[in-house]
Amino acid sequence: MIETREKIDASQLDLKDTVVNISRVTKVVKGGKNLSFSALVVVGDGRGVVGFGVGKAKEVPSAIKKGIEAAKKSLIRVPLNGTTVPHPVLGRFGAGQVLLKPAPDGTGIIAGAGVRAVVESCGVQNVLTKSIGSANPHNVVRATFQALTELRDPAAVRRLRGKEEQEPAAVTNG
Repeated sequence: MIETREKIDASQLDLKDTVVNISRVTKVVKGGKNLSFSALVVVGDGRGVVGFGVGKAKEVPSAIKKGIEAAKKSLIRVPLNGTTVPHPVLGRFGAGQVLLKPAPDGTGIIAGAGVRAVVESCGVQNVLTKSIGSANPHNVVRATFQALTELRDPAAVRRLRGKEEQEPAAVTNG
């Protein structure tokens, strides 16, 4: 099933940004070392739209600003089931894997820093997560995004399969 991602206009949304990671990076050149900063930023509206970006500059505020601009260009819409994700999903990127599982109301966000920033910005309030493999914030955030893009809305899946909406069958003990 090939899907084209819809273009989301960032100017019409009330986006909040979260800085996930700031790294001091050095480039060794002929005359010595060039110091700069890399910022990993996540933006989201808290209602199912989220994006991430990386910015690099000589000063931290400039790097964050560039990261926010990049994040606004990579926005995705995530199907939510109330305050949680519709079904369990595993996202992979590089050596990082992130497992997202739905959770009942009152559970909260059980997640590490990188995953927490992404799911909070997305608007998820109850979710269980497990980061497997890489602890690199860039890989964890990208794996989380990959997991969120794989989420499917249950109603849309029912329509694709030609099933009509119905109440779950009552289980009888026989």
